[in-house]
Amino acid sequence: MRKVMGLRKAVALGATLTLAAVVSACSSGSSGGGGSRTVNWWTWDDKQAAAYEACATDFEKAHPGVTVKISQYNVADYFTKLTAGFVAGSAPDAFQNSVQFFQAYASQHQLMPLDDFIAKDKFDLSRFSVGVDAWKFTDGKQYALPLDWAATGIYYDADALAKAGYGKKDVESLTWNPDDGGTLGRMIAHLTIDTKGRRGDQPGFDKAHVKTYGYGQVAAKDFIGQTTWSPLVDTTGWRLGDKPTWPTVFNYTDPRFVKTMDWIRSLTNKGYAPKIGDFAGSVSDVDLLSSGKVAMESAGSWEAATFVKIPHLKVGIAPTPYGPDGRTRAVLSNSNGNNIWAGTRNPDLAWQWVSYMGSESCQSKASQTGTFFPSIPAAMDSSAKALAAKGVDLSVFTDMLKNKVLYPSPVYGNGAALQDALEPMFEAYFAGQKDDSVFTDMRDKSRTLLAKS
Repeated sequence: MRKVMGLRKAVALGATLTLAAVVSACSSGSSGGGGSRTVNWWTWDDKQAAAYEACATDFEKAHPGVTVKISQYNVADYFTKLTAGFVAGSAPDAFQNSVQFFQAYASQHQLMPLDDFIAKDKFDLSRFSVGVDAWKFTDGKQYALPLDWAATGIYYDADALAKAGYGKKDVESLTWNPDDGGTLGRMIAHLTIDTKGRRGDQPGFDKAHVKTYGYGQVAAKDFIGQTTWSPLVDTTGWRLGDKPTWPTVFNYTDPRFVKTMDWIRSLTNKGYAPKIGDFAGSVSDVDLLSSGKVAMESAGSWEAATFVKIPHLKVGIAPTPYGPDGRTRAVLSNSNGNNIWAGTRNPDLAWQWVSYMGSESCQSKASQTGTFFPSIPAAMDSSAKALAAKGVDLSVFTDMLKNKVLYPSPVYGNGAALQDALEPMFEAYFAGQKDDSVFTDMRDKSRTLLAKS
C-alpha cells in the first residue's frame, strides 16, 4: 500500500505548519523497519505533485519495499523550507528546483552532481528537448535533469475578437514593433472598450472608465518578464544578460529594451492595458479572461488546458507576435530541474527515482493532465495527442519547439537578491514614479548582485 502525502494534505502542511515543525517532520530517505525504504521528493507545483503520483505508483511496483513520498508546498514558502532543511540536515532526497536558486545551492554544496550516475547508467541527456545546459554549474558538472519546459502564448476571447472584426488568422499573424506597436498595438486599441461601449481607437474613449482592456497586464514587475514583455522585446534580438549563461550584467540600458518598456507603459497610460495593482488581490490570467475584463493576454503554456476549459467561453490560443522584421518570433523557455540533495542517505535510490522521472514512460504518463509540458519530445507528443482528443490544441507550443522559436532562459547567480532589488524598480517605473533613468540604476544593481556568490 502506498504511503503518499495526498495533495490536499500537502497543501495544508504548506499553509499551516511552522518552519520548525516542517523541518522536524521531513526525513531524508530514511530506512524503515522490515527493510522498507522511502524516497522523499518535493515540489511547489500542486499539479505536478498530483501528476507524478502515477509515476510513483509504477516506481514502487518495480521496486518492492520502496515508498515514494511526494510533498508539495506553496511556492512562497518552498525555498525557505528547503534552505531550512539543508541547515537542519533534513531536506528531501530529491526536489524540483528553479534556476533562480541553482547558483546559491550549488555553491553551498547542497546539490549532488549527477555525472557519475549518468555515466554509470549511460543515461542519454540528448533525450531532453530543452534545459540540459541550464543545469550545468561553473564547475562543468551536471546537477539536475530537466523536469519540464514552458513557453508563452496569447489566449483570447474568440467572440470578443469576432465582434471587433477579427478572426483566427488575424491574431495568429500579428506583428509588433516598439515605435507604433504594429498590428498588435492596433488590435489592442480596438479591443479595448469603455463603460459606454466606445473602443480605444474611437473618439470619446474614456480611459478612466474601462470595461474591457484589449490586453492583459503586460506591465510586469518581475525582472525577466517571461509571460509579459519578454516575447515582445526578444524579437528585436535583445537578451537579458551579456552572456547566455552566468551573465555579469543585465542589459536594461539597451535602447531596444528601453523603447519596449516605454511602449508598454504607453498602453497603461492610454487605458488599453491594466496597471500593476489595478485588480485587487490575486487575480489569475484565467479569471481575467473569463470575467471579460481583458479580451486577450499573454500567459504561460502551463495554463493552456485551464484556459480552454473556461465554461461558456470560446478561448483561442495564438503564438506570440512577429517582431519588427515581420518574420521573427522569440520566446523564452525555462526548464525546472530535478535535483538530488547532497545530504541524502540514499543517493542510489534518489537517482533511480529522479532518472525514472526523466524517462519517456514516466513523463508520458504524468503529462496526460496537460498541466505541464514534459521535457522529452516523445512524451510531449504523447501528451499533445491525448489532450487534442479532449479538445485542447497545444500545436501553438509544439510548433514553437519544432520551429526553434524558443531560446533558453539564462542561468544566473544570486536570483533571490536580484528579485528583491529589481522588482520595486520595475513597479516604480510602470507606476510613473520613475523615468527611463531607472534602467541605469537597474543595470548597475544587476552588475553588483551578479558579481556576488
